[in-house]
Amino acid sequence: MCLFLHVYFVRVLVNGSATRASRIRGRVRNIRRRVRDARTRLEQISRTATLGGLFLSFLKIGLVGFGGGLAVIAQVRALAVRKRHWLTDAEFVEGLALAQSLPGTSAGNSVTYIGFRLRGWRGACVSMAGFILPSMLMMIALAILYRHLRALPDTDRLFHGLNAAVVALILVTTWRMGRNILNKRWQWFIAVLAFAAVALLDATVIEVVLLAGLFGIYMDSFAEKQLQRLRGLRVIVSRRRARIRVRMAIRRRARARHGFIGGYLMRALAEQRVRQVAENGREGEAQVADEVEASSQQHSDSRLRSIGVFALAMPILSKLGLLLTLAIILCRTGAITFGGGFVMIPQMESEVVNTHHWLSHQEFADATALGQITPGPVLITATFIGYRVAGTLGALVATLSIFAPAFLMTITAASSLKRFRTNPQVQSFLRGIAPAVVGLLAAAAFSIGRAGIHTWIGIIITVVAVFVLVRFRPNAFWVILGAGVVRFLLGLIRW
Repeated sequence: MCLFLHVYFVRVLVNGSATRASRIRGRVRNIRRRVRDARTRLEQISRTATLGGLFLSFLKIGLVGFGGGLAVIAQVRALAVRKRHWLTDAEFVEGLALAQSLPGTSAGNSVTYIGFRLRGWRGACVSMAGFILPSMLMMIALAILYRHLRALPDTDRLFHGLNAAVVALILVTTWRMGRNILNKRWQWFIAVLAFAAVALLDATVIEVVLLAGLFGIYMDSFAEKQLQRLRGLRVIVSRRRARIRVRMAIRRRARARHGFIGGYLMRALAEQRVRQVAENGREGEAQVADEVEASSQQHSDSRLRSIGVFALAMPILSKLGLLLTLAIILCRTGAITFGGGFVMIPQMESEVVNTHHWLSHQEFADATALGQITPGPVLITATFIGYRVAGTLGALVATLSIFAPAFLMTITAASSLKRFRTNPQVQSFLRGIAPAVVGLLAAAAFSIGRAGIHTWIGIIITVVAVFVLVRFRPNAFWVILGAGVVRFLLGLIRW
């Protein structure tokens, strides 16, 4: 009996444990299925670009996007193609080609293009806002602390090293671009003229870019046969101009004669009118005097009120005028910065330092160096300039103004990408600008080097930085920061 009970209880226990094991296995399968479903939903959500997701994604890139240029573009590609699967490789390459064809920075234009492709103009706005917000806030903080940093001992040597490394970075960028672009004699001619016009003759970048683009259209659109036809048409044009000049001379003589006759008639009428006024003027003298006295009293009261209102509004009007001038200058600069942010340096220096005297040459060179050690595009240097000119509001206006032209152009071109890419005039204009950009980059290096490198130690740091950038291709952020630290340490031992 005991053996029977023992066997019974063992069977019950075995059956119960088997039931519990099957239940546990069923629960585990359900949990795994839920995890897979949740992961699939998260992947679908991540691939579905929301406005908040775009802002947070590009905000992260804006926080860690040191080095600029290709380093930031690589992070944007990893996010949009590999991680989020928002675009394919072909679509990303097409957008990158468009971004490089427009003014502004390639990274900023790529971010705008991705946001526009995914969520329209709202997506472009939130993507660009998230991308530039961290660097803008960092630059405002550096602008606030700039005077205190300059007041510290040996900080001149730190900025000296930063400026030397920035010059090296611009020179390496110029060399790399020139190696791929300058293949014909006329391209070398444009590059040399662009450098000489900006660095030596103080010409504006706008003039150089427009002339180079027009020359590119000329080179692509007019072949030798067309030039010969134009030479043959010169004779016809000159004859037509001569005929037009003869006709215009005849018309001028006719008009002169009519004016002579009319002069006598008008003179007779005027003399008659003067006699009538002299006869009737004495009768209304007293009435006119009373009216003048009353009106003068009213005018004096209104003048006092207008002077008071104008005195109260003068500070506001002057601040608005300063902000408007700053916005116009930076919008004009942002509209012609083909080839990256370094191209805008000569134009901004000409306006900010030479024309308006808002910053000194040394302060502008320091602002460029700070724009390199902060994440995001180098155009964020405009934030520093805006803060120095008009405080926090000026920094905000400057940031929006420098990025707005390229942002609007990217949206416009992205909405009609095929027509923009296949337009022969646009492509000819860009081919003419490309060699000018190389010359403008060389002019930017010359400008910063002239203002920021004062000793032979700075020249040595520049040469070493050029070698490191060309030979090892590191992140530019570490090269610039390392150059500043090395120069600071050399200053401690009185070098």
